[in-house]
Amino acid sequence: MTERLNRPLLGSLALLALLGSEEARAAEARALNGHQVHDRQVNWAVIVEQLEVQQFDSSSALNWNANAWIGGDIDRLWLRSEGEREQGRTHKAELQALWGHAISPWWELVGGLRQDFKPASGQAWAAVGIQGTPLYGLELEATAYAGERQQTALRLEASYAILLSNRWILEPTLESNVYGRTEPQREQGAGLADSELGLRLRYEISRGFAPYLGVSFNRLHGRTAELARDADDDTGQTRVVAGIRLRF
Repeated sequence: MTERLNRPLLGSLALLALLGSEEARAAEARALNGHQVHDRQVNWAVIVEQLEVQQFDSSSALNWNANAWIGGDIDRLWLRSEGEREQGRTHKAELQALWGHAISPWWELVGGLRQDFKPASGQAWAAVGIQGTPLYGLELEATAYAGERQQTALRLEASYAILLSNRWILEPTLESNVYGRTEPQREQGAGLADSELGLRLRYEISRGFAPYLGVSFNRLHGRTAELARDADDDTGQTRVVAGIRLRF
């Protein structure tokens, strides 16, 4: 009697297990298909990391640093722009168009073009680099450039968003530029040319709007500092900054 009852029961359990495994495989297939569809979707974002007024000595400057992207999870087009205006004159302005390809969940290879509009009469560059977020809140960029007249350059950038609360964020930043040869007309010296260390505290009223205050330490180095001294320019400045961070 027990055997007769157990056999149908065992058969039912086996059927349920089979159905369960089939359902699991179907769920996995749906997840994979969903990921493929998501990768084909075209998304975009515009992030103005810095739009600020910098006060130093008896002068002030308008500084901007922004980027935008459009594409999917694996491949996307990046636009980067940064520059500075002081006393109504643009001292630095550039625009980069880069194609990015993800090589891991945290790292992306980029390559494309960079156009400098200032200083001097501008310059065009080919660009290749890597960018990523190896730790939560930490963003790294390393980009190498090959420009006109056999000029080469390397830019390193890093930022780390430290969450003090849900809305208060403290962000240290670092940017440095290295050049392969000296170009006095552009005030660029071979070797490590300049660095900027910043510390900004922002309050996120919303994810897309965050005013901030901070300080920036700008320094010239090596041959670039020598060119600045020859022109009676400063080789280092400490600047108080106030601005907004925007995200669309």
